[in-house]
Amino acid sequence: MHDVTALVDLAARMPKAELHLHLEGTLEPEMLLQLAERNGVAVRFSSAEELRHAYDFADLQSFLDIYYEGTSVLRTSDDFYTLTAAYLRRAAEDGIRHVEPFFDPQAHTQRGVGFEDVVDGIISALRESERDLGVSWRLIMCFLRDLPATDAIQTLGDALPYRDVITAVGLDSAELGNPPEKFDGVFDLARSEGFQTVSHAGEEGDAEHVRRTLDVLHVSRIDHGVSAMTDPELVARLVRDRVPLTVCPLSNVKLGGFASVRDHPLREMLDAGIVATVNSDDPAYFGGYLVDNYRAAIESLGLTREHLHTLARNSFEASFLPAGEIEARLAEVDAFFAQE
Repeated sequence: MHDVTALVDLAARMPKAELHLHLEGTLEPEMLLQLAERNGVAVRFSSAEELRHAYDFADLQSFLDIYYEGTSVLRTSDDFYTLTAAYLRRAAEDGIRHVEPFFDPQAHTQRGVGFEDVVDGIISALRESERDLGVSWRLIMCFLRDLPATDAIQTLGDALPYRDVITAVGLDSAELGNPPEKFDGVFDLARSEGFQTVSHAGEEGDAEHVRRTLDVLHVSRIDHGVSAMTDPELVARLVRDRVPLTVCPLSNVKLGGFASVRDHPLREMLDAGIVATVNSDDPAYFGGYLVDNYRAAIESLGLTREHLHTLARNSFEASFLPAGEIEARLAEVDAFFAQE
């Protein structure tokens, strides 16, 4: 099967998971303006169209500036429920069976929003979605790497009463100038408290940054990791150890990592045997949800039916689901492709 339209349709229908998705990054301009009005928050944009025109980013930092400005409209538990529920409805429509979304509590608690308000709103939507839409979930709390490690430790303390609903901790925000060594103590403490660990790396940073993230933070998977492809020894390690990379093609292009999706190394990763997955990162800001990322990769990189089968399997293999459930999901993927 090489017909692009047919392959995109296959990607939309196949069972799959999304493992790299920032809930705050699903804040569409229309919802941003609605929540601003609901909460009496002044914003400098008068229309959704004006907001979308502002989403022309030169790099990661220029995106983060407007991203954090947008989070200012999120104030109550109901706001976080509304945000999360809207994403989950879209996820179900895109054939996503399992999600492991990120959230950034520090972006909210430093504005005076209660940690419990953030988590309770998100969890309410996740539980409702699992019940009504059949989308299972694991929740990941990210630390902002441009804030002090002491702030991350305090946030970890806030999360301890929620260990039954927060599966893992991660690390996101500005990569440059914030090396993994800054957070080694935080991650050691998180693991001792029973949390899984992941981290953004190799989005702005080079391959050595990915290597040090693995060596220093001992994470289970790398979010992005595209710069790893410049280092053959690191590629061999990723393949040997089955370290997943949660890749976001449209995001990498939108933030200037690659001139176009045609230059993205996703297909190279798959052909090398890396456990790469496709994800949407911050879709409201980068112009595409999960199927849009699949479409771009199919059109620009010539992904085949076999690549899609591998990507679907990888998305579950890389998840934090229990081993028995992963095996069941892989069997579901294989049965789906056997019938196509």
